[in-house]
Amino acid sequence: MPVKQTSGIDALLEALRQSGMNVDSAGFGGKGGSDADPASADAKDASSARGGAGGGRAATPHIEIPFADRMKTWGKRALIIAAIVIVLIALAAYWWFHPPINIHSTDTWMFVAIFVLLPLFLVFWSRSRSYETGTSKLDPNPTKSKAFKWLSFVPVAVVLVGVLGAVASLAVFPGNAEKYATVLETTDLDFASDIQEVNYSEIPIIDRDSAILLGNREMGSIPEYVSQFEISPLYSQINYQGEPVRVSPLGYADLFKWFTNREAGIPGYALVNMTTQNAEIVRLGDHPIHYSQSEPLVRNIDRHVQLKYPFYMFDEKSFEIDEEGQPWWICPVQTRTIGLFGGTTIERVVMCNATTGECQDLAIDEVPQWVDRAYPAELLIEQYNWSGKYKNGWLNSFLGQEGVVQTTPGTDGQVGYNYIAKDDDVWVYTGVTSATADNSIVGFVLVNQRTAESHFYSVPGATEESAMGSAEGQVQNLRYTSTFPLLINVANQPTYFMALKDGEGLVKKFAMIDIQHYQNVAVGDTVADCQKAYLALLATNGVDTAGEAMETLDAQGVIVHMAQAVVEGNSHFYVKLEGDESIYDFALPGLIEIVGYQEGDVISFAYLESEPTKPVESIAEPDGSVVEASGEPASTNEGPASGEQQEKSGAEGGQNAGGAAA
Repeated sequence: MPVKQTSGIDALLEALRQSGMNVDSAGFGGKGGSDADPASADAKDASSARGGAGGGRAATPHIEIPFADRMKTWGKRALIIAAIVIVLIALAAYWWFHPPINIHSTDTWMFVAIFVLLPLFLVFWSRSRSYETGTSKLDPNPTKSKAFKWLSFVPVAVVLVGVLGAVASLAVFPGNAEKYATVLETTDLDFASDIQEVNYSEIPIIDRDSAILLGNREMGSIPEYVSQFEISPLYSQINYQGEPVRVSPLGYADLFKWFTNREAGIPGYALVNMTTQNAEIVRLGDHPIHYSQSEPLVRNIDRHVQLKYPFYMFDEKSFEIDEEGQPWWICPVQTRTIGLFGGTTIERVVMCNATTGECQDLAIDEVPQWVDRAYPAELLIEQYNWSGKYKNGWLNSFLGQEGVVQTTPGTDGQVGYNYIAKDDDVWVYTGVTSATADNSIVGFVLVNQRTAESHFYSVPGATEESAMGSAEGQVQNLRYTSTFPLLINVANQPTYFMALKDGEGLVKKFAMIDIQHYQNVAVGDTVADCQKAYLALLATNGVDTAGEAMETLDAQGVIVHMAQAVVEGNSHFYVKLEGDESIYDFALPGLIEIVGYQEGDVISFAYLESEPTKPVESIAEPDGSVVEASGEPASTNEGPASGEQQEKSGAEGGQNAGGAAA
């Protein structure tokens, strides 16, 4: 019996049948004709059977897979499982990234737009297209197509709401410019009456970079800490027990160090005194820090407070210590006051105990006195710039620009500001310049970081950057760099104070600069030396420095040379005494009595030590009384004196040959 020959395609179909697949062979033709009527094929498989009749050419078979049919029955179950997985992933992502749940948060809008609205739009739009044209699994259905088309508009509508909210936040939106101008209320005050004269024992003489160097150096002296922990770069400046200091918590050096030390917690924080330059690592003993930014999981401070207050939008957090040295995290809560995203300010503060994690939710006016940084510095500067730009309306802000001012820029593209201590609070200081941002200021502004109280002082002068360049020019041979200036009051004169650092970041000298005449620069190796040189410089320029606590020296001798000059519009008499190489500066009108002396006369006076000239503070009269530099001409005797009296008084150094009283 002959063996039936089996073609390759038949063998393939048989193998598919053995595997459990239902193979419809109606589309296959035999030699010279068709074994099946194409008309009897299912309409959906007509294309598969095309060409199978009478052509002797095998058509592509249609294969129905029972597994696919089972998938159809599992569709809803798989969808539910997929939905559960997506929700779990979303919850895990929310726990990890912890964005605020707040319609005013741009982070929330971006998260929702990318992970919710965009996927929904794509799903609805694709389903609408599928029902419109039909697919192998879906028959065309105009009703469902229209329904899904309308659903696809929902994510678009939500996005449009966000766009409209953003537009309503712009200053160009009607009425918004006036709102931006009043977010921060600023009062004009007089500098000399409001800013107390500087106490040199409380002036911060180093900046943040120097504080970091000192803190790291102190950390290196504690071997058991340096291998496990590192100092956080925060270094918040606060007032602690009446002194300006910077504090920063320790943190875990890496993930492995966290794993081995997480139970014991972080043992302390760095504290650097900005006046004395003393640095120490404060050990917390039985009350270590458990909540910090270096914690990767549950006790991460950002995650802890955000999950505890999910609807709050937190601004920049700061690390502070209370008067007992207990560490706290100060977490300002943002509020949007203009449109959906504009007019950011602070109305609440969450205080978190860094040891226990306990939180206090306080209104801004309930924040305790020891808290120094309820308002972030850069937010306050932004708010002041709003008022300076929009106080005369939006149109004026870029066309006429009448009265438009802005804070002075810093160096290296950073915002230019510093901190000063006033009324046991920390105030942000920055200069204020015109809209053209030239090299001069029209005044400066101080803003309280706890209360947002804002004061403007009208003092025209040099910008901080110009003053820094002037100070560096005094020591250009040493290539020292200047820190950003501090604002201080010296003899009722607004003054820039700054440190001069070498290439290693170590403070080597100090400089004081008259804001109104920034070419007047005094430099000293110590703050005391700098103070003396600056006071002498002020006295040389006719400023009354009698109220300043500075040691004066006495001199007496015969005048061997006297010369007069005009400096900065003020007259000065320069005097040399017999046997003395020093040049003494008598500034007018404060020491107008000097006009009663001439070469050969004997004179007694008090002066300040300085170089290259020594400013005179007062002149002693022949009877031993002292004439202070008061700024007003001294009274003179009426009528000429007799020749005998002139000769006698000339010998005593009290009068000149012309008979004018000293």
